Amino acid sequence: MSKLRFHAIKQSLKRKPKFIEETQRRSSLFGTNVFNDKAMLQALTKDTYKSVKGAINKGKKINRVTADQIALAMKEWALSKGVTHYTHWFQPLTGATAEKHDAFFETINEGIAIERFAGNQLVQQEPDASSFPHGGIRNTFEARGYTAWDPTSPAFIYGKTLCIPTVFVSYTGEALDYKTPLLRALNAIDGASVNVAKYFDKNVRKVNASLGWEQEYFLIDSALVASRPDIVFAGRTLLGHSPAKGQQLDDHYFGSIPNRAMAFMRDLELESLLLAIPVKTRHNEVAPNQFELAPIYEEANLAVDHNSLLMDIMDKVAERHNFKVLFHEKPFAGVNGSGKHNNWSLSTDTGVNLLAPGTTPMSNLQFLTFFINTIKAVYDNEELLRASIASASNDYRLGANEAPPAIISIFIGEQLTKVLKELETVTKGKLSPQEKTDLKLNVVGKIPEILLDNTDRNRTSPFAFTGNKFEFRAVGSSANCAKPMTVLNSIVAKQLIDFKSEVDALINKKDLKKDEAIFNILREYIKESKNILFEGNGYGEDWQKEAKKRGLSNNRTTPKALKARVSKQTIDLYTSLGVMNEKEINARYEIDIEEYTKHVQIEGRVLGDLAKNHVIPTAVKYQNILIENVRGLKDIYGAQFKAIAKEQMDLIQDISKRIELINSGVNAMVEERKKANKVIDNEKRATFYCEKVKPYFDEIRYHCDKLELMVDDEIWPLTKYRELLFTK
Repeated sequence: MSKLRFHAIKQSLKRKPKFIEETQRRSSLFGTNVFNDKAMLQALTKDTYKSVKGAINKGKKINRVTADQIALAMKEWALSKGVTHYTHWFQPLTGATAEKHDAFFETINEGIAIERFAGNQLVQQEPDASSFPHGGIRNTFEARGYTAWDPTSPAFIYGKTLCIPTVFVSYTGEALDYKTPLLRALNAIDGASVNVAKYFDKNVRKVNASLGWEQEYFLIDSALVASRPDIVFAGRTLLGHSPAKGQQLDDHYFGSIPNRAMAFMRDLELESLLLAIPVKTRHNEVAPNQFELAPIYEEANLAVDHNSLLMDIMDKVAERHNFKVLFHEKPFAGVNGSGKHNNWSLSTDTGVNLLAPGTTPMSNLQFLTFFINTIKAVYDNEELLRASIASASNDYRLGANEAPPAIISIFIGEQLTKVLKELETVTKGKLSPQEKTDLKLNVVGKIPEILLDNTDRNRTSPFAFTGNKFEFRAVGSSANCAKPMTVLNSIVAKQLIDFKSEVDALINKKDLKKDEAIFNILREYIKESKNILFEGNGYGEDWQKEAKKRGLSNNRTTPKALKARVSKQTIDLYTSLGVMNEKEINARYEIDIEEYTKHVQIEGRVLGDLAKNHVIPTAVKYQNILIENVRGLKDIYGAQFKAIAKEQMDLIQDISKRIELINSGVNAMVEERKKANKVIDNEKRATFYCEKVKPYFDEIRYHCDKLELMVDDEIWPLTKYRELLFTK
């Protein structure tokens, strides 16, 4: 085998697990490096603490004097832990996190040095806004942008740096990050939910959207990754034949965690707990070397920050254990890809989960109100929800190996399906108010308090109700959760606003009681949105045909899916709620469509390099060995050599055929790429790459993978699937 491949495998096999000794309970470590409630109570005055909590809970502004007091306390707390620098930690539209470190250290008159951190440094910084994706909002010569402190997400210490979560906006005020629209969407869902929840409890003052993400990932030895240019540059394998054994025996799922992976997980969990990321669950996933971790649910904004932070931590901890974490949605063909299931619910400040059935008919009516409105919101905005998880990498995952399809549907289970059918058909024609109330309460009262285990789960459903929450399963592993969470909270907020308006109008117009009006509106919503409900196999061709009849979209590719991001319906939605203005909406579309093009372009370049500079030369080298073998047989056997060397000659011919097809495929792909690069319009260029360039990937790969099976393993240059997936 090649020297690089041999060295990589040898290095990997020498690795030993590096377990960190735990000397204290994990609960005592939780949040140690976070400027949380406990730290603020100790460091701030009573009035300053109240100001911070007012900003967190009610969105009140913090004045300059208070900001100076908070900054001073934060600095002293950080210095006591050996911190030397601070940074505004934000999430630009690159999909990664960003930070610029400044030292607390300053010099003043006569060379005197001090540590300084003032309120203005806490509240605002000025990073370059033109060097991040901006979708045309900024010119390249207009550099000014601002990061502004988000007090709802506590500051934390990572390494020797105090990290302050912030929003990122342009000089002209447009959002250039994921956090700003999410915060606006969360504000919208809070207000809309409170107004509806007051139908059932006048004491509700605030509703929080909660999020529990499940992070799937692959762990591959760093030496093996370094031997694969495609993983290094594209995050996935562009070539590679499936090994004899993959995941078909289901022996990795929930199996005993390998020692090296366990050492990584323990180290990761300890780092996470220090930063108050409440990681709780860990296990082997379905594919070899694939794993999952999941935290306890948190408020959505904090959960999004924690997931973004965790992905950074995973990369750093993996380095210490000689691993590379692969977040790509489909790094290996033929085995499961990786998702990031987003479990979403709504909870009141009175301690009620609005998506959990209660013990009384009235509390169940409250549950049904939020449950059915969510279904209606998804039905009316299914294309936008699909667009929220669209990416070049997720396109490879959707619709295969337990990942949901690109068709957005909702699974609610047999029990709730039956309840909704009864509610829909509870009356024919017009009944008296008293009759409607009786029938309504009889049906609503049938819902059990706990729905967690009364139905099976549907792994092919992109959006499923799982007892007391909705699980958005189609979100990709590498995604920033803020994208789908901004969409989901926005569409439900808009739906709840419309619902309240309709209920109030019905009460005023027909003099109905509140619960009667609610019931009537919900019944109509069930009729209007039932086409989105699907309990069967999402992979089947029958479902694709059925979904088309139902009027559901099937946007299989990112360029097609992203168009929903700039539809009139989307623009009206966001602008009416104040989540984004039209310039911000269009900018994000331009960024996403250009990002898709660049990803496919990079993959095409890497694939061409691998095919022409690695695979073909190796195939020719092996072919020459075979030719020498045939010549030797001819020298020994003379005229009889053709019969004796038939297999070798057939193999030589087959290799020549594969080489020709690979070479012509790469050349044709390059020509199509040249044409695509001349297309000026971003949307048309992305579509060109999708429809004209990308199809060559599978064709070229097919013949390269066939050569992998023919060529002597000793000279094959690329680390194989059996080594990548089964080297522990």
